[in-house]
Amino acid sequence: MGLITQRKGDIGVAQAIATFTRMGMNVFLPIGEGLAYDFVVDNDGALFRVQARYTSGRAVELRRVYSNTKGSFAKKVPEGAYDWLYVLNGANKEFLIKENLAGRSSIIPKPEHQINGE
Repeated sequence: MGLITQRKGDIGVAQAIATFTRMGMNVFLPIGEGLAYDFVVDNDGALFRVQARYTSGRAVELRRVYSNTKGSFAKKVPEGAYDWLYVLNGANKEFLIKENLAGRSSIIPKPEHQINGE
């Protein structure tokens, strides 16, 4: 049986926290829901807001999908939503994208983004 979307997201966040901790960074977890980022890392005194994503394919969906009484909606990444995008794929490869992704709905991680290189 395949993983449900929420479980994939949980796996991505857990692996990201483990990876940043192994890299010697402190990780801070926010209190509250609905933030555009999942956690904050302290990289030698500089703080970065990190959005973690899991993908089974090549492309990573960046849109935030939500619904209310008026229907379902998708929002592209707003300016300044987060600083870094961490991606874990189905082959357990990890990527860290540090570029501005505002207005994008998806991205395909490049080899130079890989942080657990081969």
